[in-house]
Order: sequence, then C-alpha cells, then structure tokens
Amino acid sequence: MWLIMTSLAAIITTAIWYINAPNDKYKLGLLSLIFWGATIMWFVDAVMAHLIDGEDFFEITPDAALLGLAVIILALTVWEIALLLSDPKKIFKNTPGQFQKS
Repeated sequence: MWLIMTSLAAIITTAIWYINAPNDKYKLGLLSLIFWGATIMWFVDAVMAHLIDGEDFFEITPDAALLGLAVIILALTVWEIALLLSDPKKIFKNTPGQFQKS
C-alpha cells in the first residue's frame, strides 16, 4: 500500500510542478524528488521481497496504509521546513522587530 500511496503522491506532485514549471517558487520540484525517491525505494524493496521471500508485491493492510501515510506526512514536513528556510515570500525578512536588521 505504501508503494501505491507514494507513487500517487509523486505523480500528483510532479503534475502540479510541471504546470507551474517555469516558476518553482514553492519548491515543488524538491517535493516531487522526495516522493520519487521514496517510490523508487519502495519499488526496489517490493521487488526484492517478492523475488527472495515470495511475498506479495502489493501489501494491502491497515499497517501498510498507515506506513504510507506516515511517509507522506514526513515528506511534507521536510518540504515545509525547506520552504520556510528559503522564505519565498520574504515574510521573515520583512517582519519588523527581531528578524530585521537596522
């Protein structure tokens, strides 16, 4: 299930990134790469488990769905931290007070 979930997240994120491709202000390319990296990792894991142990290629269980959801939440958290550090709208730079130099 985690392979299906991360694959869908990668496809959707890539489509949104491609629509807004010239302007990657919100680092959707980074989010797309994170999801594609997870998808490739899960794919290799599923192929090896199927070839070596004879396990099912797709594991459809509540635990697998929960793991897929956890991976998506972790990827979104990493992306959001990268987005906040890059500050594309210059919110922290233009905030008066302790963030702005005199």
